[in-house]
Amino acid sequence: MSLGYHIFLGATVADAAARPLHWVYDPKKLKSYIKDKKDITFLSKNRCPFYSIKTGKVSGYNDVAQVMFKSILESKNQSNILKIFKKNIVKNFGPGSKYWKNLNLRKKYKKIKWTKPMSGPWIHQNIMETIKNIRSKQNITGGKKVNESDGFCAALPYYLYDQNTSNVKKIIKSVANTKISEQYALAKLEIIKLASDGIKDPVRFFVRKNKSNEYFKDVVSNIKKIIKDVNKPHIQTVKKYGKACSYPGTFMGSIHAILNSKNYKSAIIKLIKAGGCNCSRSNFVGAYFAAQNGLRDIPVNWIKKTIPARNILKHIS
Repeated sequence: MSLGYHIFLGATVADAAARPLHWVYDPKKLKSYIKDKKDITFLSKNRCPFYSIKTGKVSGYNDVAQVMFKSILESKNQSNILKIFKKNIVKNFGPGSKYWKNLNLRKKYKKIKWTKPMSGPWIHQNIMETIKNIRSKQNITGGKKVNESDGFCAALPYYLYDQNTSNVKKIIKSVANTKISEQYALAKLEIIKLASDGIKDPVRFFVRKNKSNEYFKDVVSNIKKIIKDVNKPHIQTVKKYGKACSYPGTFMGSIHAILNSKNYKSAIIKLIKAGGCNCSRSNFVGAYFAAQNGLRDIPVNWIKKTIPARNILKHIS
């Protein structure tokens, strides 16, 4: 069953909307950056303390998804997508790319304690490992040092036309080769599909469906914690479970936003106000609300401000 690329657009626009405030962990600074602003999305001035890119561009998380989308469009058949994806990952993030060049700058900026951000994009740990493993011809190429959202982002565009679990796992492991990364990526994708299928309350439905599923035991347990805390303030909940990039915190904060939001726009604004790794959460939540409510739920002016959106729109019927 093929799912619509409007879901991928939902992830992309959400990431771009949050990106200028990516990785702002200091709540006082975040509050000062958004004070008196009618619109806190797509800030013209970069406030990320570690890297700076043009407003409208996406973070390294969603850029992995863009590489997969490009690979799908380039492929002649399903069987060679992973091969093309790996080639494009190296091309987009590896030696010679802006991402790779900025690796050498990190030591310099670390010495000055990040008093200003680097100019250009930030390559993630998983992708650094992935490139090394691809170039050394490893069979499974994903990173193993962190449990972050790169695997989910790589899998999202692919999953929209092929939901075969075995195939999707291969995509996830190509950039994030840990059990935790795989479990949470698959859980996100399943919840997105439930939303797309019109299932009422997809998150709680997922819990009921997988209550005896050993594979999703920890995922279900963490969703239950969020359901218990569902009426608590979002910023407080994200702080409690972790506003950094890693699972399970990034997943739990996302679930809280989903359960406490009626639409795409209100959910993404919640995520931005919570600070930290807003982009990792936005990719999941943006895809979820686009799946649940359709293309019409994504603000038109947000789409216009998102640079990669133009290419995705060409492939939405």
